[in-house]
Amino acid sequence: MDGDGVLAVGVAEAARRLGVSPRTVATLVSQKELPSRKIGRRRVICVADLERFLRRDHDTREMPKDASNG
Repeated sequence: MDGDGVLAVGVAEAARRLGVSPRTVATLVSQKELPSRKIGRRRVICVADLERFLRRDHDTREMPKDASNG
């Protein structure tokens, strides 16, 4: 995924790489779905953990039909 040697990225960059919002990444981190660590005041996510996260099977809960727009 990453050819420039970067070992870890911030929440915003992790969100960009996953194609989700930074809030979604923060939720995944707080729910222990995505490992992270703090360095000073900054929260970082290892690129290897992003790759593992993408390869993992995830619970894909379907929305109830009455809650969807379709």
